[in-house]
Amino acid sequence: MTRVACLQLPPMPTFESAIDVALLHAQAAVNEGAQALFLPEYASGFRVESGRFAPPVAAESVNPFLVAMRDFARENAVWVHAGSVALPAPDGKVYNCSVVIDSVGAVALRYRKIHLFDIQLSDTEVYRESDVVWPGSEACVLKTDWCTLGCSICYDLRFPNLYEALASAGADVLAVPSAFTQKTGEAHWHILCRARAIENGAWVVAACAVGDIEGGGGCFGHSLIVDPWGQVVADGGTRVGFVIADIDTAASDLARARIPRLKHTQHFDLQCYGAH
Repeated sequence: MTRVACLQLPPMPTFESAIDVALLHAQAAVNEGAQALFLPEYASGFRVESGRFAPPVAAESVNPFLVAMRDFARENAVWVHAGSVALPAPDGKVYNCSVVIDSVGAVALRYRKIHLFDIQLSDTEVYRESDVVWPGSEACVLKTDWCTLGCSICYDLRFPNLYEALASAGADVLAVPSAFTQKTGEAHWHILCRARAIENGAWVVAACAVGDIEGGGGCFGHSLIVDPWGQVVADGGTRVGFVIADIDTAASDLARARIPRLKHTQHFDLQCYGAH
């Protein structure tokens, strides 16, 4: 049994402001017994300039947010999934990259977001993450002493084949750091998080940013911890802070024994019929 916390943080415009708010709530969660912390997408800073994503960027070795999170993990002997941070990428773009830090402060995993949020929700609400972000191409699973962790970021949540691959590789906890918009969050967030848990018999730990983004837009909140049967065991609502729950990975084994969907997956040919 491991006590995990989702930190539900506001999108902050700079490294310094992001560090301050993250450390405040990280310490509060540790004071309540959290052994692993999960932060939102772009926890290291997020703002919009002229309609484009403009997160603060720094290389991993000198990234102020990651340095602070590694120090915190080591000093408190906790795991920290640092949500995601912007790291330099080719052609002047960035990687939207999850960094997982172990309880001695070492980087244990890096995952670069594969699916980029290029969406037109209305005539005025348009998002083009690919204008700024270079996509990743590798799915990542990390075996730890308390779980097997599968990584994803935000828009990845809409692609169930990614999660099936992670679960088939042994992941019993699926991390989904996010900055879901208000509109898409209200329509789809709870449904998608619960679906990914049910389909894969896995815990879903989905920290989502909350509140307004400097320069335009806003984040939905409702950070979730969902058990492998699809039940929501913690929901952050719309307040800044954290939610906390105890995770027992044996629940994943039980859910997969009851409904062994992963073993039943079939590959098939598709035929299309009808008039030409």
